Amino acid sequence: MRTLLHITATLILLALLAAAAGCSSTKHVPDGQMLLDNVKINIKDSTETFSQQELMAYVHQKPNNKFFHFAKLRLGIYNMSGKDSTSRWNKWVRRLGEAPVIWSEEATASDAAQLEKAMRNAGFLSARVEVDSFPNHHDKKIQLDYNLIAGEPHVIRSIEYEFPNDTLRELVMADSARLIIHAGDRLDRNRLETERELIAQRLKNKGFWAFSKEFITFNADTAAGSHFVDLTLRLNNRYPGSRTDAIDTHRPYRLRRVTVNTDFDGAGGDNLRSFTARDSVDYRGLTIIYGKKRYLRPSVIYENSYLFPGEAFSQRNVDRTYTAFGRLPILKFVNVRLIPAGEEDGTGLIDAYILLTPGRSQSAALEIEGTNSEGDLGVAAAINYTHRNVGRGSETLQVKLRGSYEALNGNLEGFIHNRFLEAGVETSVTFPKFKAPFLKESFKRKVKANTEFHLSLNYQERPEYTRIISTAGWSYKWTERANRYRYTFTPIDINYVYLPQSTNNFIDQIAPDNPLLKYSYEDHFIVRAGFNFYYTNKRRALPWRPALQKNVTTWRVNLETAGNLLFALSSAIHHRSNFHQDPYKIFGINYSQYVRMDGDFSYLHTFDRRNALACYAGFGIGVPYGNSEILPFEKRFYGGGSNGVRGWDVRTLGPGRYPGSNSVSDFIYQCGDIRLNFSVEYRAKLFWVVEGALFIDAGNIWTIHNYPSQPYGFFRFKSFYKELAAAYGIGVRLDFNYFLIRVDLGMKAHDPAINREPWPLIHPKWGRDHSFHFSIGYPF
Repeated sequence: MRTLLHITATLILLALLAAAAGCSSTKHVPDGQMLLDNVKINIKDSTETFSQQELMAYVHQKPNNKFFHFAKLRLGIYNMSGKDSTSRWNKWVRRLGEAPVIWSEEATASDAAQLEKAMRNAGFLSARVEVDSFPNHHDKKIQLDYNLIAGEPHVIRSIEYEFPNDTLRELVMADSARLIIHAGDRLDRNRLETERELIAQRLKNKGFWAFSKEFITFNADTAAGSHFVDLTLRLNNRYPGSRTDAIDTHRPYRLRRVTVNTDFDGAGGDNLRSFTARDSVDYRGLTIIYGKKRYLRPSVIYENSYLFPGEAFSQRNVDRTYTAFGRLPILKFVNVRLIPAGEEDGTGLIDAYILLTPGRSQSAALEIEGTNSEGDLGVAAAINYTHRNVGRGSETLQVKLRGSYEALNGNLEGFIHNRFLEAGVETSVTFPKFKAPFLKESFKRKVKANTEFHLSLNYQERPEYTRIISTAGWSYKWTERANRYRYTFTPIDINYVYLPQSTNNFIDQIAPDNPLLKYSYEDHFIVRAGFNFYYTNKRRALPWRPALQKNVTTWRVNLETAGNLLFALSSAIHHRSNFHQDPYKIFGINYSQYVRMDGDFSYLHTFDRRNALACYAGFGIGVPYGNSEILPFEKRFYGGGSNGVRGWDVRTLGPGRYPGSNSVSDFIYQCGDIRLNFSVEYRAKLFWVVEGALFIDAGNIWTIHNYPSQPYGFFRFKSFYKELAAAYGIGVRLDFNYFLIRVDLGMKAHDPAINREPWPLIHPKWGRDHSFHFSIGYPF
């Protein structure tokens, strides 16, 4: 941790030096040339069609990037280098920084032409761009203003459709409600291009395998002096002069034969009809060819194929087949090839080949680590084993064995163990299908879910006690719409904690008046069910879609409940009215009953490729009832930490105005049943893999009942807003693409705890108010 803090301090110092060096930003600008200092886009006519941010994407000659839109930090780093280009120091500094952007008159003219083209494509056919330049020869800098005069847009007055035959007319016009171009719209070429793609896609989904958008054209008829356009959408016939043996692009196709090759080797050639099979099976219309092993059951192949003989061709079914087989962990590559196979009754025929390449079915990994706790040496080891095809259905079996041992020195009188010992096993089996009785085949095909069964057992020996923790569960996971919607449904999850051995009066000694801590070390039983929902509007990058998405929103909601079925059975078998004083038990153990919900919302606005603003809001509540008076400790919320209000260490904030003591023994009290969090964070890419951030956090936790052991923690609607803690800070992140290391420094701004300085923002003290956090990944 200390090393990371040194790295952070070094990076901050480097940023300050770079900012200072940036004052001489023209140090490396050659004589007779000028640094492009600033670029502005001014839209002269009033229109909501364009924003400056969108139009800036068409400008390729841009000034050097600014740190938080203020200082040209990377240019400053570059300017820290000397004139000698052979020096290692100068080479290293220049790689971290960014060379000055030298103004080019030719590039300016090209950017102006691109802006004008973008406006005309959007329907402003008479648009023009004027460039004003403001050179400062003394400072060797220049500023550019692109003035966009949009003019009046051309508007579609009418639309006509022309088709080469009645079949295409009926298919397209049957979906006329899905056409996106209408009379009264601007003549936007981007929307016209999208219309072409959508029509071609619909036809391919209705059997027209060889059709493409190139056969769809638009003719715009404009009158002189008028801004109205009469538009004609035309589906052209086949290209004239096509060979008689060429693929007919304007006829429907159906599948003649579907062959699945389960052991395809792409290096063996492309003649799909000539490979040698060791075994073949005809299963429900599919011809399945096996190689060395029958590693997938025919039923599994059938369940994941959406291509069947006799059915009309549909590109959507081809995509579904890719997606379904791509979910099978045993497969390394999946490919679908389509070959024309003549015609029959005016309909083209296609042979489909589903080519599967298997990957490694098994793998294992060993982890070993040493420990040293105040001179007590120990060792820990773990073995991870994965089998990706345990039942010839691409079922995944995962087993993890872990053990650790640490011998203790000193006076151990009165304890039952002289060591820390832990041994555990975790195992799970995941089926790539919806495993449940009474479900229709159509439902299983529509909802491609993974079914997971997991089981774990953990044995712990501590000087004061022996504890066994066991869990078992069953859950479903599935996604929809390009992975933007994700669901997890857990019908049952069981958690059982058992303490077979402890020192005399152990629980009474550690928690004489604290039911929270006492509960953590007592036998307890939780049987819960839950549902998780996740949504994001983040899109995949496509050729016709910009890779940079300006606004990304994400929602996450968790809902779980526990103990209701057990409570109903207990009440039916042995009803009693005093269960609050004498709770129901199962196997002699109290079981928990509660409902818990929490959710998060995040919003990311990207200004450009180097600057973004992230916002976050989170809420959670848990209510114990029936057989429980308090939530299980592991189900309660906590404040502070790297993903909370970052001016506080983890579990040192709240609940409410509870002061705490920042001691290890006090963390058990600093948890609650209600949480509320807000965050705003400005993120900027600095240099190399280094990113910077400025953030403001607010939030707290509260209890839903007025527990004596947590005074001042009870939630009151009239005053809770006064108890919101606030913090501000700065962060440094190292983004290595596949993972991100984050170091945040948070400072208290408002402290709601009693007997504390309420406004550290006004009266700051470093030792009292700061908190460092090290973690992996963004906070939200």
